[in-house]
Amino acid sequence: MLVRQYTLGLVEGHRYLDAALTLEELGSLWTSFHRVRKERYDVVVMAFPRFWLALLFFAARIPIRIGTGYRWYSFLFNRRVYEHRKDARCHELEYDIHLLEPLGCSREPSRDFSVPFGEKERLKILTFFEEYHISPADRLIVLHAGSGGSARDWPMERFIFIGRRLLHRGLRVILTGSEEEQSLVDSIFTGIGDGCINTVGRFSLRDLAALYEKIHVLVANSTGPIHIAAAVGTPVIGFYPPIVQCSPARWGPYTEKRLIFEPDKSKCPECSRGPCRSSLCMEQIAVDDVEHGVLQLLEKYAAI
Repeated sequence: MLVRQYTLGLVEGHRYLDAALTLEELGSLWTSFHRVRKERYDVVVMAFPRFWLALLFFAARIPIRIGTGYRWYSFLFNRRVYEHRKDARCHELEYDIHLLEPLGCSREPSRDFSVPFGEKERLKILTFFEEYHISPADRLIVLHAGSGGSARDWPMERFIFIGRRLLHRGLRVILTGSEEEQSLVDSIFTGIGDGCINTVGRFSLRDLAALYEKIHVLVANSTGPIHIAAAVGTPVIGFYPPIVQCSPARWGPYTEKRLIFEPDKSKCPECSRGPCRSSLCMEQIAVDDVEHGVLQLLEKYAAI
């Protein structure tokens, strides 16, 4: 599997993979050509099409090259799948599974997900629990407010309010986020006050998988960690904007243990007559409703 360096931990050592490569490891186009040519691959499936990658695989003479049929450079693929993704008729995962049809694979995806973390990550989370005196009796709620700009976000102030509400109910609240989200997460931590645990920049994606496996609910915007939580079987609450290309139909967590909040575009003064232009519509999502959602998931899956 070919991935970016920062997501390598999510696939490296996976039981279904022989090897994982990174784009950074491939280097320049010339270096990449020799590396790929040397491996003598039989098939490449391009779930994330880019011209230079398509050109690379064509030049390396990989016999079967599968990709979308709707790019100007689709002639570089010799097996094409004709599906537009922008109308969100399927989930992104399902679109990717459809790319396997030229190999005779079923269109029906499996929910058999896993993230290959191990004892190192489990020990790190155990040490973290001991540091903050987190016991098996505690009900753990993680708030992940960042999204890397991938979608419209639920306002920071709402994360502060929901954090306070959950603490008041006797739940343990943990904040997660990357180093790039330090300012955002620190502001939420300060706003929530005593009792909240700030782990911004502390955990890798692989660590997050180990942490999320032990918590009871994740509350997050549309971002990678919500899919990590879903993959390890944790109930999730997600916030999604009223934009077709960003909709939960395409980008929602692929799990039945979920509650999705999506504002009504027709009620937004800035977006009701055209494309969604700001995050104002996300303010329709009420803290009361999210609090009720957390309690609902706890009652259903954690026997609170």
